[in-house]
Amino acid sequence: MKSGIHEEVLPQLDNLHIDPSRPLIVTDADEVLFNFMVGLEEFLESQKLFFDWSSFALTGNIRRVADKEPIPQEEVGTMLSDFFKYCCEGLPAVEGAAEGLESLSQHAQIVVLSNVPPKYADNRRAGLKDKGMDYPLIANIGSKGQVVRYLTHKLEAPSYFIDDIPNNHSSVNLHASHVHRLHYIADERLSSLLGPAEHSHTRLYNWPEIEAHIIKHIETGEY
Repeated sequence: MKSGIHEEVLPQLDNLHIDPSRPLIVTDADEVLFNFMVGLEEFLESQKLFFDWSSFALTGNIRRVADKEPIPQEEVGTMLSDFFKYCCEGLPAVEGAAEGLESLSQHAQIVVLSNVPPKYADNRRAGLKDKGMDYPLIANIGSKGQVVRYLTHKLEAPSYFIDDIPNNHSSVNLHASHVHRLHYIADERLSSLLGPAEHSHTRLYNWPEIEAHIIKHIETGEY
């Protein structure tokens, strides 16, 4: 069940306990629990860069203030690594996220599955704890479907996946189609650039909606 999972992710799974009898919520962090774009814009400004909001993608939308030209893709990767190193611990929490997870934790177990670079996982854990969301973290590399499959393959209860990126929903649909997939993008500017993910079950727009949707299904089997 661990095929296709990055070697740096495997040890994290070995240290994680999943109760097969209890519902499981696997949630992304950036633009689900944390206001990623708010923090990124502040960081870009400090680097004399800006995000031009032409599309959902980072590559091509991060531009230099001086000449308005986009930075190359390889520079985007370096910039993101620096952003996570210096900023991810202090990112603001999405409104209602901590309260929503606290309520949901009375009904289900919660795992945060974030594509933060593993070397900055402790920074992300510190940010989660500081914002009242001290749940187990998996710092993932690559697509998420194989990891979600592993987390849920022995589960005897419902499971839920929350993420902002359509490709992650497609990956979970491919490898763990039994998992109920909720598409959520916290930043309204980013949300307006993208319709519902093709392989999500539903698109939701705030944490009270997410909380109510999951609890209703756990309690009644209906959505």
